[in-house]
Amino acid sequence: MAVIGYGVQGRAQSLNMRDNGLNVVIGLRKSTESGSGWELAKKDGWVEGKTLISIEDAANKGTVVLYLLSDAGQKQMWPTIKKYLTKGKTLYFSHGFSIVFNDQTGVVPPSDIDVILAAPKGSGTTVRRLFLEGRGINSSVAIYQDASGKARERAFALGVGIGSGYLYETSFEKEVYSDLTGERGVLMGAIYGLFKAQYEVLRANGHSPSEAFNETVEEATQSLYPLIGENGMDWMYANCSTTAQRGALDWYPKFYSATKPVFEDLYKSVKQGEETRLTLEANSDPNYRKNLENELKQIQKEEMWRAGETVRKLRPERQPK
Repeated sequence: MAVIGYGVQGRAQSLNMRDNGLNVVIGLRKSTESGSGWELAKKDGWVEGKTLISIEDAANKGTVVLYLLSDAGQKQMWPTIKKYLTKGKTLYFSHGFSIVFNDQTGVVPPSDIDVILAAPKGSGTTVRRLFLEGRGINSSVAIYQDASGKARERAFALGVGIGSGYLYETSFEKEVYSDLTGERGVLMGAIYGLFKAQYEVLRANGHSPSEAFNETVEEATQSLYPLIGENGMDWMYANCSTTAQRGALDWYPKFYSATKPVFEDLYKSVKQGEETRLTLEANSDPNYRKNLENELKQIQKEEMWRAGETVRKLRPERQPK
């Protein structure tokens, strides 16, 4: 198993496969800078020159090449990787992005290899954490090309190998359309927009930062969302007060009507490749990392998240024992 890349997914999946007894090598550009993927991999126990090697050597050595660079990185490295994808090998992705939008990425695999996908439904941090807890994350699997006749079997086997607890089958297209929609929507973009809007309304009406954060974020993440995860939305409603139930049931249709057109626009933008264009354009900017850090710092500096830092420190489990 040759893992190309050591970002959040590459790191988690490679460590889980190693713990599952698979023969894994990591392919990276060598860098001695503190915080680099190469140095992090060494700290995780990968041995330089043996299990930690160059991208080219890893791609050449691996019978299964797990292509886990960023989407922009996959586009950039494809001319190099493609040379090593000889007949009988398997090319593995955790995102359908590069294949589905190959008109923009140029990623077109040779016809005599298997091309498969196992996509964890969560961050690499969660992939690793749930594996160590003995649970495993939900993942989707898909087949793009079955040259060997065993691609489906390999996809499911690798899904287990990377630490999945549950697997469901999809297609490369459906995986990337749903994934990009979810990230920009309910999973990340929309939920931040809703948090921000409610917090600002509460603050504008005289509520303290602590109260506004508790009623917007803390109660959601610490009390209510876990109930949804356990048994569904109706279960969460059933375990709240009658006043909360009535209000939620009365108001959700208004939020539904207000947001569905936004989601329809979002899905259209994803399917037409506009989100791909924007992503590749931004991530290819030589100043991308610096720009991203600035954007995240601006979020961190917002009053809502500064209030959140204080609230989290007050959680009982974080108090000195």
